[in-house]
Amino acid sequence: MSAYPLLDTIGSPADLRLLERKQLPQLAQEMREFLIESVSRTGGHLSSNLGTVELTIALHYVFNTPEDRLVWDVGHQTYAHKVLTGRRAGLDKLRMLGGVSGFPRRDESPYDTFGTGHSSTSISAALGMAIGARDKAETKNVVAVIGDGAMTAGMAFEALNNAGVADANLLVILNDNDMSISPPVGALNRYLARLFSGHAFNAARRAGEKVLGVSPSLLEFAKRTEEHLKGMLTPGTLFEEFGFNYIGPIDGHDLDSLVPTLKNISELKGPQFLHVITKKGQGYKLAEADPVLYHGVSKFDSENGIQQGKVGGKLTYTQVFGDWLCDMAAQDARLVAITPAMREGSGMVRFAEEFPHRFHDVGIAEQHALTFAAGLACEGIKPVVAIYSTFLQRAYDQLIHDIALQNLPVMLAIDRGGLVGADGATHNGAFDLSYLTCIPNMLVMAPADEDECRQMLTTAFFHDGPSAVRYPRGHGPGVPALKTLKALSVGKGDIRRSGSRIALLAFGSLLTPALEAGDMLNATVANMRFVKPLDHSLVKELAYGHDLLVTLEENAVIGGAGAEVARSLEEQGLNTRLLRLGLPDRFTEHGDSAALLAQLGLDAAGISERVKQLILE
Repeated sequence: MSAYPLLDTIGSPADLRLLERKQLPQLAQEMREFLIESVSRTGGHLSSNLGTVELTIALHYVFNTPEDRLVWDVGHQTYAHKVLTGRRAGLDKLRMLGGVSGFPRRDESPYDTFGTGHSSTSISAALGMAIGARDKAETKNVVAVIGDGAMTAGMAFEALNNAGVADANLLVILNDNDMSISPPVGALNRYLARLFSGHAFNAARRAGEKVLGVSPSLLEFAKRTEEHLKGMLTPGTLFEEFGFNYIGPIDGHDLDSLVPTLKNISELKGPQFLHVITKKGQGYKLAEADPVLYHGVSKFDSENGIQQGKVGGKLTYTQVFGDWLCDMAAQDARLVAITPAMREGSGMVRFAEEFPHRFHDVGIAEQHALTFAAGLACEGIKPVVAIYSTFLQRAYDQLIHDIALQNLPVMLAIDRGGLVGADGATHNGAFDLSYLTCIPNMLVMAPADEDECRQMLTTAFFHDGPSAVRYPRGHGPGVPALKTLKALSVGKGDIRRSGSRIALLAFGSLLTPALEAGDMLNATVANMRFVKPLDHSLVKELAYGHDLLVTLEENAVIGGAGAEVARSLEEQGLNTRLLRLGLPDRFTEHGDSAALLAQLGLDAAGISERVKQLILE
């Protein structure tokens, strides 16, 4: 007998809608058990997906997806959505090369109405869809599901502000899984949710508006009275002020509450706001106890849970940064650290515990993080902003306008530079060298190993101007990071291997395969270290002594470090042949990072082959 008798009958949301409502709790239980077992074999996001099982089932049960639009924020809570929409078998290769993405993708399924991966985009996208449907005279529901963490971003409030005055039918569901807004959920809240979403209440509201419309002052008084009465019973006053009809909070794991409330809302007009309370890791005690640990997981034993410990004895670059941050803070009282909601991911847990008054988690607000850092720098503070490469893109104007233009000493510790593996295109740090080097006043470095990373962090901290140290996900080649706080000579690379005819100029993480390829080709290998300022004298030296220069970078080849070398050759009047190798002009998919680099010809064998082909041409 199957372990999932109900789940086995679901090939699409149409099958789900054939079930009786009383069967849905059993389906939710089977879905939760399936997700735990599946993710334990593949890795992926677990806590967030366990927390949205019932909500996902209720949404597809009530709404006519995909004709009704369902937009997930971030999208790391959509595994149940993928299962219900015909991709259950695909979860066997979740986030693997050629397999199902860990996030919604428009080219993967018509049920994925909007591609996501970054936070706080759902309300804006859903509003666009709702207005588009209105303008085409189409009758459809549009739903945005956003978490309470994502609501810390300014973009979400910009969208709410616009949606509240737009003449469009839009439902925003706030998935509150941290109890950060609401009191505990109970019978009264369930009753109020049904009341505020029901026809009787909304019909009475419309009738009252019609009667009182002849007297604007009375109508305004009635509206204010309603808002304050609801505000005394629910936390929805803020969203009412944006122009939404607030409903909730309700228990996001109670299908007997979710389904009728969603059915009522589906028949209402205008902007609606439903507040649901969920629990990350729901139904799996280990994940409930530590939802952060079980947020993004590698393969694990579903019975015994995640076994923590250092793998292979190597420190990750993130750990190198975390250790350096504490060491530098102990030496220099001016240091403060800032993160846009990535304390754990950026390796800042120990710093937050040891220096709590010098640690600032600003929420998912990258733009604010950088301008906040600029303000601190104006007062003689030395801010260190720890941020993922792909998230820094969201604060590009602030980097240019508020930091670089004023030449303020703000240091960026940029994690996840280059390919990140399973999270794929939305999280690859593919563009930072390109978008950083074109900004005046920037100092840009890329370490080739763990110790060099520590030295570059020190160099950046003492630099009198904006600086960036860009390092990859995971561990390096295993060079011990010394405890000294030693700075490098700015703009100076070094030669790691001497050869003839060919010179490989490696930037950051690709030094290791460059050295291997250097042995195959008998090539000179240079560790360039600095993308800006580039070591022009070293470029000149290599150009005079070799027939071919090859630049190597784990960054978009367009506008990246190789482009800086080409500019250097041109400005110095050097005609040496140049081959630029890096990430191609397309978005690189999810999969094992090493396999992807080999596929792109950026491993040692691929580099050697590309050079040999060019020489033979």
